[in-house]
Amino acid sequence: MPLRDPDLPDDDISRAFEKPNHLLRSPEDKLTLWQYMSVSWMSPLISVGYTRQLNDDDVWNLSLEFQHRILHQKFRELAGSVVRRLLSANGLDLVILSCLGIVEALSNFAGPVLLQQLLRAMEDVFSPRSKAVTFAVLSLLVRLIACQSSVFSLWYSRRCYERSRGEMITMLYEKTLSRKLLGESAQTKTPTSSATDHDGAKPTRNGLSNATQGRIRSAYEYMKRFGRFVTRSMRVRFSRDKSEQSASIGKIYNLMRNDVYEVAQRFWEFQSLIRVPLSLVLSVVLVWKLIGWPCLFGVVTVIVAQSLNVLITRLLLRYERERRKVTDDKLKKVAQYGWQDFWQEQVMQARQTELRYMILTGFWRVLISFTNHLATGLFPVAAFYAYTALAGESLRIDIAFPALQLFAMLESSLREVPNLITTLLNAKIAVGRIEDFMNEPDKDDAMVRSSLAPLPRIVLDDASFAWPGTSHLVLRNISLEFSVGLTVICGKVAAGKTALLQALLGELESCGGNVILPNNVVGYCAQTPWLQSMSIRDNITFISPYDEGRYRNVLEACALIQDLAMFKHGDLSNIGENGIGLSGGQKARVALARAMYSPAKVLFLDDPLSALDHQTAEFIVHRCFCGPLAEGRAIVLVTHRTSLCQKLAKQIVEVCEGNARVVSRELLPASDTPSVMASDSAEDTIKDQEDGNDEAVAPEKFIEDEKRVHGGVKAAVYWEYIKAGKLRWWAVLIFQLALYRLVRLAETWFLKRWGEAYDRPAVRVATGPFDDLPSPEANIRPWLVGFFLLAIVQAAIFLVGQCLMIVIIYFAGRQMFRDVMDRVSHATFRFYDVTPVGRLMNRLTSDIGTVDGNISQQFQDVAFLAITWISSIVVIASVTPIFLAFSFALTASFVMIFLRFLPTSQSLRRLEMVSLSPLMSNFGALLDGLTTVRAFRAQSSFQYRIITVTDAFQKMDHFYWSLQAWLMYRFDALSACSTFLLTLLALYTGISPGLTAFVLVAASGFVISTHALCKRYGQLQMDFVSVERIVELLHLKQEPAGTIDPPAWWPAYSGDIGYEDVTIRYAPHLDPSLTGISFRIPAGSTTALLGRTGSGKSTLALSLLSIMKPESGRILIDNIDISKVNTQALRNRVTFLAQDPVLFPGSMRQNLDPLDEHVDDACETVLQRIGGTYNWTLDTNVEDGGKNLSQGQRQLVGLARAILRRSAIVILDEATASIDMETATQIQRILREELEHSTVITIAHRLEAVADADFFIRLDEGRVVEQGPAGEALRRMDE
Repeated sequence: MPLRDPDLPDDDISRAFEKPNHLLRSPEDKLTLWQYMSVSWMSPLISVGYTRQLNDDDVWNLSLEFQHRILHQKFRELAGSVVRRLLSANGLDLVILSCLGIVEALSNFAGPVLLQQLLRAMEDVFSPRSKAVTFAVLSLLVRLIACQSSVFSLWYSRRCYERSRGEMITMLYEKTLSRKLLGESAQTKTPTSSATDHDGAKPTRNGLSNATQGRIRSAYEYMKRFGRFVTRSMRVRFSRDKSEQSASIGKIYNLMRNDVYEVAQRFWEFQSLIRVPLSLVLSVVLVWKLIGWPCLFGVVTVIVAQSLNVLITRLLLRYERERRKVTDDKLKKVAQYGWQDFWQEQVMQARQTELRYMILTGFWRVLISFTNHLATGLFPVAAFYAYTALAGESLRIDIAFPALQLFAMLESSLREVPNLITTLLNAKIAVGRIEDFMNEPDKDDAMVRSSLAPLPRIVLDDASFAWPGTSHLVLRNISLEFSVGLTVICGKVAAGKTALLQALLGELESCGGNVILPNNVVGYCAQTPWLQSMSIRDNITFISPYDEGRYRNVLEACALIQDLAMFKHGDLSNIGENGIGLSGGQKARVALARAMYSPAKVLFLDDPLSALDHQTAEFIVHRCFCGPLAEGRAIVLVTHRTSLCQKLAKQIVEVCEGNARVVSRELLPASDTPSVMASDSAEDTIKDQEDGNDEAVAPEKFIEDEKRVHGGVKAAVYWEYIKAGKLRWWAVLIFQLALYRLVRLAETWFLKRWGEAYDRPAVRVATGPFDDLPSPEANIRPWLVGFFLLAIVQAAIFLVGQCLMIVIIYFAGRQMFRDVMDRVSHATFRFYDVTPVGRLMNRLTSDIGTVDGNISQQFQDVAFLAITWISSIVVIASVTPIFLAFSFALTASFVMIFLRFLPTSQSLRRLEMVSLSPLMSNFGALLDGLTTVRAFRAQSSFQYRIITVTDAFQKMDHFYWSLQAWLMYRFDALSACSTFLLTLLALYTGISPGLTAFVLVAASGFVISTHALCKRYGQLQMDFVSVERIVELLHLKQEPAGTIDPPAWWPAYSGDIGYEDVTIRYAPHLDPSLTGISFRIPAGSTTALLGRTGSGKSTLALSLLSIMKPESGRILIDNIDISKVNTQALRNRVTFLAQDPVLFPGSMRQNLDPLDEHVDDACETVLQRIGGTYNWTLDTNVEDGGKNLSQGQRQLVGLARAILRRSAIVILDEATASIDMETATQIQRILREELEHSTVITIAHRLEAVADADFFIRLDEGRVVEQGPAGEALRRMDE
């Protein structure tokens, strides 16, 4: 590697031309000069990719100077702003790029000068032919120098780009690990008046819904998370005026995915900062030298055009700001059962608004392009007018054609100046946003930390706290001390219990008093469990080493051994993203086990018992909170189920409206609550499955690997995109391109005839186009008018083509996005299980962004280049047949090189897209569980993980562009040699100088179009990998829609629910989740579903929504088999309320009645009955997912929604688990009153939630083990 750091080790480097291996680093570190110059070191990878699809194991590791572990370590040691650090880290590359930019600029401008000398030598009959050959050889050398310089420039610019991008990604991730999590209420438009509403604004954003054994509930969780994701995917970068706010999840994604790329792209294009001004100066000098002062007339046209563009750009920016506001607005949508259509409609409305603004901004951009194109055409018109009409000079061949090249270069340089300024301004905005994020306050460690002693002190002395970024006190004047033993924290909904734990973790802002917090690892269990997509064992051990004895004790204490026996691979089973392969109770126990297994002497447990049945919770309390695992530990437990643990508690703290006090046990309910959820003792049911776990050596992946298509992009993918853009518009576009090329050829021929018309008779016989025009010496006006008209027609045709492209982009973007959303929202629930959100996010941001971007322009370029290539062949063949033979040989050479390049480039591109998904997922995982990560002091582990996945993503990108350098070197060298040979052919065939110039222009167009056609087609193939990935979503297996449209009155309040020998299997290769279920639920009754956690209760309840069709048997509602009923109609008419209800951004009114089916008075009445104590109104703002509400408050909103709907069938799945007993009792009374005619199915683990049930059904391992009147079961439990 050139200028490689000599201090870096040189072992484990692959030798040049050795078969690539992922265990070895790139051979770039040990290359000869020729291998580096010719990029021949890529040959082994090309050979493998040419024979078969590349896999990750086939690609070298990055060289040390590209590896992010080293880059991050060096970058974090630099001081100053982000820009200063980037310049310091990459300054050497920028200096080299500046020098290479000068070389390229000089090489490019040497071409027109040498062409002029060549044509003069041909016109001079006394000049020897060798003189012309000399200029042709010099032209070849200059082009070869430019070719080599381009290879060097690409390598150094890519190094600068890749390293700066990686440095910023790892920097952002490190900042995310350390930044304060500002309170959601700081961003709430209409905060509630309750002082305790912020209790639920937990910045952890952990976990989601309560799933079940069999993983059907995972679909519910996924739909909710996917709904949130679509909001993020529809966003663009926030404007600077909002930078004072804490970065949201969506903004952090945008910083990583958009702003980082915007800044890094400027490092890639840094060379243009040198090349563009230098080219401007050189072109002015050369044009002046060629035609003198008349060139100023052409410069004036460009200056006028750019002045107009300044005005247009101002209008464009105004509309662009409006577009960003539209796309940045939070969408009002729902992602719950029965609401997919409504949710999709909301998404599409936002998408339509975004497309409308995209079209408006697109038209302004087209107007800018048209102005530039018109100026390009008028530049030579004005200059030639001044040169001929005013200066009285003859426009001869040796002036006209070199001048055209120089005009094009000068105009291009002038046109690039505003583009360069615009991109720099965009980069400045992006840097500003990154700087704003980096300047956000870090987590406050100013609070006194206890020493690293084995038994740290935790003291709050008259302490007050607020969520970071807010001034409102969420906890006031707290005086508590936590020592070894169990401390139980209780209190009503939104009293401040979770806020107290957050304060003890140091996540809240200390606003007074003395605080002493632990300074070592804290075992933290969030209220909604946060788990990772890995095995159960890895989730439990987390960052701690595996200790088999301790691990077994933790499994038993957390009652997990029996659950593990149900998994084929035991604790080695992968549980999917955020634990979607587990039931809610299993997730809670795995999260609890992680805290118990940790070496932490301090445990903060936020309501881990709410999702557990009574006996399992009772068993866990006695095993975890007393005994060996609790010895020497300070355990702080938040729970509403105080009766289970009050006898074990060293102290009990009650939190009320932001205040806390230690209370006596006598003030709490007695602990003799009967067990209601299991017939057998937990000790009796736990069986040790150690042998079975040891056999699970090859666990199946819960999350499927992302699929990669082999070979080239199929024609069907192109056809899908073409159809989306409407065939009629494509046909018109092709006609426009052909017409545009014809006018371009006419312009070149016109100049040829103009140059040859001097010194000719005044009267001539017309033998071809433009021969009937007078001699320019006699009358120059017709030539100037003709040239002007050709320029105007050319610009007009260009304008039409650009407008057509906008139309095609609009139709294609709208149609493909609508189709994708339709397929995804109605996909089978198996898809939700095996597809992580990060992967889908990658497709609906990066890939949809490609469709919305310039992919249509790529299509247009390929079509135009193909037309140019064909027309060049025709022109060359019309002059001399020998050119035609040479052209076919040249084309064959280009195609052979390109076909060698294409398979490997496609493989690398697909690997790059696939490797980007883990990067997105890791950011998502961190944002979801940041509080847990920080509590366990696991920041370094997660930083290492992001470095690893960034390396994996970046190496594919690195070698893809190295492959581009390989292709570019061969194409540019072949183009230079081809042009040289074509020039020699022209010299030795004896054609006229005018015809030679015309043929050379056509030949140059042929070489350039052949070269560019291969490259553009390759780029089109790469871009269409994104379309290919979108088309894959269009072929997702869909959920059966049902064949029966039920009558409007169905289900009636008098309709029973019946199960007839129902067996439900989640997937063909899995064991049944429910087996042989048979029972009948009378209409209007309340039925309690009982059973141990993971026994199949939620699976049974959700089967009423027809999420999974029965493998055998029937489920009847009001005598209709629901497997045949229209699924949307069914889910619209059955209300299902989960433990973690779906809430979405908007007003309380929109959350209560998403479909707008009820009047305001009805909504207000229900809201006051359920949440009257919190001073909620219909206008109260609800953040995305209800993050500005506590978990209990979210459940209250969900219950209010259920009451408002008053469906004939209502399913409550642990709907009051996070609500205190007193409030839950009141809610149960309201439910009985409001839903007295409905059939209510209740899943609950607390007695008061099912005490008034009419019937009960007890499940165990997916089977009904007992059923009957609930009174008998409860009396038997009392006995």
